[in-house]
Parts: sequence; C-alpha cells; structure tokens
Amino acid sequence: MPKCSYCEKEYPVHKGLTLVLKDGSVRYLCSAKCRKNMQMKRRKVRWIAKSKKVKE
Repeated sequence: MPKCSYCEKEYPVHKGLTLVLKDGSVRYLCSAKCRKNMQMKRRKVRWIAKSKKVKE
C-alpha cells in the first residue's frame, strides 16, 4: 500500500493518484484534497497540523 506524500496516510493501490515528476521522483497522493493542498504548501494548510497532533 502506498503512503500519501502529503498527509502520510496509507491507501489502497487502486485509489489515489501517482505523479511522476520531470526529475524522475514519484509522489503518491491519496485524494484530490491532498493534491490541491500540496500546491498551497504544507505550512499554509491548517488541517494537516491537526491530523499530526491526533497521530501523536
């Protein structure tokens, strides 16, 4: 199971999105929410900080 590059959540292989960048690196995204918010940069998004606190 791949792990989302943005929120670090594991998701089934048949769901999500796999991005291959020009430099050959691969990014896995579990949802459209992660795909859209990845462009905003992690520090500008509030929900990612809340989910990290819950995990700890």
